[in-house]
Amino acid sequence: MHNKSTSKLTFDGDSILVTGASTGIGRATAGLLAARGARVFLVARRREVVETAAREIREAGGIAECLAADISDRDQLDAAIDAAEAAFGPLYGLFANAGSGGRFAAAGDYDDAEFDAVLRTNLTSPFWAVKRVLPGMMARGRGTLLFTGSLASARGMANNAAYVASKHGLLGLARAIAIEAAPANVRSNCLIPGFIETPMMAAIDPAALAGLARSIPQKRMGSAEEAGEVAAFLLSEAASHVTGQSWSVDGGVLGTLAVG
Repeated sequence: MHNKSTSKLTFDGDSILVTGASTGIGRATAGLLAARGARVFLVARRREVVETAAREIREAGGIAECLAADISDRDQLDAAIDAAEAAFGPLYGLFANAGSGGRFAAAGDYDDAEFDAVLRTNLTSPFWAVKRVLPGMMARGRGTLLFTGSLASARGMANNAAYVASKHGLLGLARAIAIEAAPANVRSNCLIPGFIETPMMAAIDPAALAGLARSIPQKRMGSAEEAGEVAAFLLSEAASHVTGQSWSVDGGVLGTLAVG
């Protein structure tokens, strides 16, 4: 996004909304954005956790406000966007990071309501947010949209139909918006985290996590901060000629083939 700073990695007071902002990649990115001059509005479901995250950012010298909201509920999502605009004015960045993993089950046994709920959180809700913020961004002639995809945006995974379908769709949404918005200097990209050390991953059995780490070409999990650095870059003017892209932070998983 355009700014007056000598560094294109800084934000000069631009307002950015981050969903799923209380922990993991969302929290790391929100902190980096605020440290680099953005006014950050954090949204997450758990009030105490998101308020703590916003307070920690302010204590570190950043500008941050927050609202507890379930973004899969359209009224709550609209209220969060309203609150962000009331706090900081027009939004120049949206990091649609909140997501749901759903449940593991064979496709023939996957519950219909669960399937709908995962798609609503992971795909429909980001679309609702785009409908709200994109027209203003295009009218103002600048803005950035970033969506958190997954390895499941690029690969099929067994017993996870809703998650894979939603994350494939999210990458498609990012690319569809990119071509529509490019003439107005609005960019749209998809972050593709691999196996990242987040609270969601921490729930996995340690032995299974160790096996995952061994499968990564770099032989380690990534950190939320490493993914956050890439997210902050893509939201910044330093990525001014990057749009319609899937940007992997995965230690080499998608770009390599391990044989043997």
